[in-house]
Amino acid sequence: MIYNDASLSFEVTSRTKTNIHTNIQYSTRDIGTAKITFKLAKDGDPLPISNATHGKLFMRMADGSEFYVNMEVGDALGGVLFYVLTDDQIRHSGTVMAELYVSYDNGQSLSVHKFSFEIDKALIDANIAPLAEYYIEDFEDLKADINKTTDEINQTLNEIKAKFNEFENIETKAGAQEKANAAEANAKAYTDLHTVKTDNPHKVTKAQVGLANVDNVKQAAKTDFDTHVADNVRHTTADERTKWNGSQLVKITNDIGNVLVSIGDTDDFYTKITQSGRRFGTFYSTGKAANAASTNSTRGFFHMTATDSNGLGTFGYVIAVDWQNNMFTNYLDLNSGWQGWRRVLTSSDLSPAWNNVTLINGATQDTNRPFKFSVSNNVLMLRGSFGTLPAIGTSVAKFTNKPTQLVDFVVPTIGSYGTARFALTTDGDLRYDGMAANDSASVSRVSFNIGIPLW
Repeated sequence: MIYNDASLSFEVTSRTKTNIHTNIQYSTRDIGTAKITFKLAKDGDPLPISNATHGKLFMRMADGSEFYVNMEVGDALGGVLFYVLTDDQIRHSGTVMAELYVSYDNGQSLSVHKFSFEIDKALIDANIAPLAEYYIEDFEDLKADINKTTDEINQTLNEIKAKFNEFENIETKAGAQEKANAAEANAKAYTDLHTVKTDNPHKVTKAQVGLANVDNVKQAAKTDFDTHVADNVRHTTADERTKWNGSQLVKITNDIGNVLVSIGDTDDFYTKITQSGRRFGTFYSTGKAANAASTNSTRGFFHMTATDSNGLGTFGYVIAVDWQNNMFTNYLDLNSGWQGWRRVLTSSDLSPAWNNVTLINGATQDTNRPFKFSVSNNVLMLRGSFGTLPAIGTSVAKFTNKPTQLVDFVVPTIGSYGTARFALTTDGDLRYDGMAANDSASVSRVSFNIGIPLW
């Protein structure tokens, strides 16, 4: 693809964010090519873009039109986002005021910077031809307009012609009076003749005259009744009635096909399910509900097979799927209660993808055994090597996957041998804490092959 690309670099900071008047200028003819690329940094380093990070761009056009759109990721590790203006947006010429935001799934949001750019109206889009009432983009449009104008002229001529025809048919007052007098004379002669007739000119019968004395109701013939009784399409048979009476009588959705049970932020998942009693049903739950399967919203089904004296479910199971296609199961037993959520592992969990670790603060990759990471089933796995250790207490890498508490561990070293001490902090920093006791600090590289739980 070919783009008219403009690049802006922004630092995410709490310092004064004055509006930046950029020298970016597009044309209203930059259709599908007007691209703005943003390079975001935090504390001097690229701002990592994860699946939980969302770039948003707000634009107020010169004519007052407003657009609030989602950005696309250009380089997740390099903090690069971009947006290509749509065909409708690029036609709003003039100065565009814009502001860039970054939001996260946990509810946090950052205002990165305000800026402005120009959309210049191309000559082909400008109203510079005072003799032309309409904008004609190509010959076919011109041809269509000419044909339309011709049809309108012909219609007007036909209407004028019809008016002249009406004028030709207009007669004088005297002529109209003469015709009216003749019509009146003819009508009177016909009426006088009809009045003196006594031979029943309309052929009225006695039956017609006596209809008011009887019920004018048509009775169906016996054959019609017999046909109706034998019609099994209109009547329910005994077998059909038995089948319908024995069918499933408990709904699994609401009346319009949505979920049967809705579980909100302030609800308890277990309570809402058991309150449904003995049944098979569907549900929706937010990720904030107590005892929810996931911090993401989930949908699924449940089956309670028994109830207590209060009508609450006592035995059954639940299957939930969140919007990231992760599946969870849970089981309720009267004696031991809910067994707890278990996530169903997929092939991608069992065979995760490995990614190169971005090293910082002077740490260097080992080209033959690159330092890589993978995340599977809430475990951060590290393998490979790097050399040139930084000063003690310095971070060598930054991960977006963070443990809930500090994790200390050691890894072997190559060179003078020994072990090096590391820690993964709750901020996601992989910190070098020095060599183990009595080990040499002179090493050529360190070797990782470890899994770190993140719960």
